[in-house]
Amino acid sequence: MPHDLILIVAIAVPVLAMTILRVNAAMVFLSLALGTMLVQFLAPFAKDLTNIITPRTGSVSDSTITLGFLLAPAIITAIFTVLSVSGRVKVMVNALPAAASGLLAVLLAVPLLPKNLSAGLESQHAWHILSNAQPLVVGVGAVMSLLFLWTQRSSSKHHEKHRH
Repeated sequence: MPHDLILIVAIAVPVLAMTILRVNAAMVFLSLALGTMLVQFLAPFAKDLTNIITPRTGSVSDSTITLGFLLAPAIITAIFTVLSVSGRVKVMVNALPAAASGLLAVLLAVPLLPKNLSAGLESQHAWHILSNAQPLVVGVGAVMSLLFLWTQRSSSKHHEKHRH
């Protein structure tokens, strides 16, 4: 049960933070997708470089590097988009991409943790539920994020009003 609680907190804290700070969660979700690409294409190079410079680094350093590549774009995006969502309806709708972002972050980060920690988390009931819902999290999160971003465009009347 303690690992279930860790997973729940790891999901809930970012979701609450993004909602309270009115962070554009759709951008954070897409930044996690970018982080996945960085992990795939840049992390192996960074690990090799680190092993050349400091050959005594272990799996903890490898996990730190990969988690950094995964989470850095999302964290930086969250910082730059604080207070960017305004309006009661938009804040409420933004909660959906925020939930998807929190779930996706955990789904992507847990396998990158050191083996003993990831094995402990992956053996929990909550992880099995979450990992089975992964296609749903990715699909619904992607659609919700795109819809949220598309609705952020300002109307042409708004632009015309400010031109005069």
